Amino acid sequence: MSIQDYNSAVELLQQNEELCDFVGQCSDQLVKKAEGKLNVIFPQTYRKFLLNYGAGNFGSEEIYGIVKEDFDNSGIPDAIWYTLKQRKEVNLPSNLVIIYYTGGEEMFCLDFNKLGKHQEPAVVSYVIGVGLEYQTYEMIANDFGEFLLQRAKTELNNS
Repeated sequence: MSIQDYNSAVELLQQNEELCDFVGQCSDQLVKKAEGKLNVIFPQTYRKFLLNYGAGNFGSEEIYGIVKEDFDNSGIPDAIWYTLKQRKEVNLPSNLVIIYYTGGEEMFCLDFNKLGKHQEPAVVSYVIGVGLEYQTYEMIANDFGEFLLQRAKTELNNS
């Protein structure tokens, strides 16, 4: 239900625009540059998010994406910058792309080793400070569309 979940999430964002604080649209060329930098091909739902929203917040829910073209000199909520930084600093596996930080010990990532039936990577947790051999990669959502819908509903239930 990936694209349906994504579309449902977008409806919630549009109905609650006062909670939206996003960077704004990214060009297809910039998205392709980000894919090249991370050596992945983004799934349809995450690509749509990047093209339409870039990165940012829905209330207190901060979704990482693309902030600017200079991926080496950026900051939160830049998924490309943060993923590259974590790959260097904590040996984050190359099949993971960070899209959300819980504020605690976990980061939520697209896991390109766990593709669903629509070639959408699952969203899994990566626990900071736990060795790679001990990571459990708990499933958070089947895909980005489901994840975005979860986050939108969480924000609306908390506000």
